[in-house]
Amino acid sequence: MRIGKVAERAGVSVRALRYYEEQGLLVADRSAGDQRQYAESDVERVRFIQLLYAAGLPSRAILEILPFMDTLVATPEMARRLTEERDRIQARIEGLAEARGRLDELIGLAAVYTESSPARCESPVRADAEVPAPAPAARAVRPVLPMLGA
Repeated sequence: MRIGKVAERAGVSVRALRYYEEQGLLVADRSAGDQRQYAESDVERVRFIQLLYAAGLPSRAILEILPFMDTLVATPEMARRLTEERDRIQARIEGLAEARGRLDELIGLAAVYTESSPARCESPVRADAEVPAPAPAARAVRPVLPMLGA
């Protein structure tokens, strides 16, 4: 299969395939005219490489993991590496879930504090700035926002 077809079927650019080759992640046979020729299985391999990149693995880590995909023989070192990467991804998932929870809290607050009843964030006063005294009868009313995540 030619490079353009693999790129199309795997959903990547031709440049990405060439990069994977440069990094040793993908190997293409060469035709008599020196054109790259890929096996059908390379489409799935490229998708797996993309998945690992999306999970944040660098090329060198992917290079260590790919032999298992080819042979289904795991050395103790490879099993350790796979476990480390899984744990790192799980920690990222937990961090993202926490961020999503915080955003959900803010979305809930935004529903309460609409334009007709705005919550205001006031910037801190600089030490060298003159602060006018409030009028005796005037009192600023600010909504009290709960501490997020507390």
